[in-house]
Amino acid sequence: MKVALDAQLCVGTATGIGEYVRGLSSALRQQQVDLVELCEPRLDPWRFDRRVLWDQAILPLRARASGAGLLHCASGTMPLLAGMPIVVTVHDVAWLHVQAHARPYARYYFGRFSLERYRRAAGIVVDSAYSRDALLEVLAGVERAAVRVVYPGVAPEFCDIARNGGDGRTILAVGTVEYRKNLELLIRVLPQLHGARIVCVGPQTPYARECLELAARLGVEERLELRGYVSREELLALYREAGVVAVPSRYEGFGYAAAQALCAGVPCVVSDRTSLPEIVGSNGGIASIDDAAAWTSMLEAALRGDSEQRASRVRASAIARFSWEASAGEIKRLYESIGGAA
Repeated sequence: MKVALDAQLCVGTATGIGEYVRGLSSALRQQQVDLVELCEPRLDPWRFDRRVLWDQAILPLRARASGAGLLHCASGTMPLLAGMPIVVTVHDVAWLHVQAHARPYARYYFGRFSLERYRRAAGIVVDSAYSRDALLEVLAGVERAAVRVVYPGVAPEFCDIARNGGDGRTILAVGTVEYRKNLELLIRVLPQLHGARIVCVGPQTPYARECLELAARLGVEERLELRGYVSREELLALYREAGVVAVPSRYEGFGYAAAQALCAGVPCVVSDRTSLPEIVGSNGGIASIDDAAAWTSMLEAALRGDSEQRASRVRASAIARFSWEASAGEIKRLYESIGGAA
């Protein structure tokens, strides 16, 4: 059976979902899945109208024209009509909880509208047990067994990083600079971390301006670097050299930065919210987003090198846990179960 994979969020500056789709596509091909990636480079996936046009009109047409018997909507949105079974990956339900700053029409489309589409899916995949529980809370009538938890994989380049012990000063934050990522927490504790700097990489929203203004008020603006979207080579170099990866998010359906840090052997400190404690477990630091003193202490210890041995020790188990081979294997079995029932 041929599978069509929605790869539109790989266009342009791909974020966590783009990373997911690229990794999944490569791993599925290695497992001999007959796969066709669908995208339209001329459409900006970050413009709302272009995204809706893709989801609801172009994607289903391309899927049918491809000769596929199954469509995998890997970015959390589904067409109303596709003419074939659909597997959907629901990365989170953040649009129902922590995106109040967004336009009402965007909150509706990515929230309630998408939620109702999931009821028609032949298969639902989520990134974490937390995301499954959060989805089932708002999707009444769907059986728990119908929602499969499949951890995304971490790209081999992160697993192959040769650490040098860290530079003792860089706090690395990876991801879109938006409210739910809570970069302001790191900025607020930076004055207590003498000699430290924050390097933040990822696309920026208007929230970035708020973070810069906060840093200026606290007198640490020269120690905050918002680099925007960086090349793969620069990102890997940052993981290799950083003293610690920090994920102070208010909401994460998975937490790619934390998983990448674990697989790269980098000490990490994450918030106690949503999926992050599940992903990190006892392999990294977990602090309440309301406890600045705990963040200061954990980041200071990591920059001092106190967490390097633990990060090195747990690395192999993290690489096995977040293997694309294992992830793609689970997805392939789901495809086969749907194809066999068709």
